[in-house]
Amino acid sequence: MPSATVTSKGQVTIPIDVRTKLGLRPGSRLVFVPIDDGGYEIHVQAASIQDLKGALPPPSQLVTLEDMGEAIAAGAAGAAGAAGAAEPSP
Repeated sequence: MPSATVTSKGQVTIPIDVRTKLGLRPGSRLVFVPIDDGGYEIHVQAASIQDLKGALPPPSQLVTLEDMGEAIAAGAAGAAGAAGAAEPSP
């Protein structure tokens, strides 16, 4: 059974197998929920969209709305062509 020690500052290092199983990464938040017997359950708090800010590097080049529209149209045309090619001949 994994265990950890509380430091004088109240910090705990969560064992790697526990972090892996819970999907914890640096910056993950935990919630301590009191239960009836006086103990606590530990839950991983769901991240908000704002928590993702800075998770990806900045793009190497800017993409305009026109570029996005062209890419979407090209993808849709390619998907339509692929779907038509997959249909059996009469």
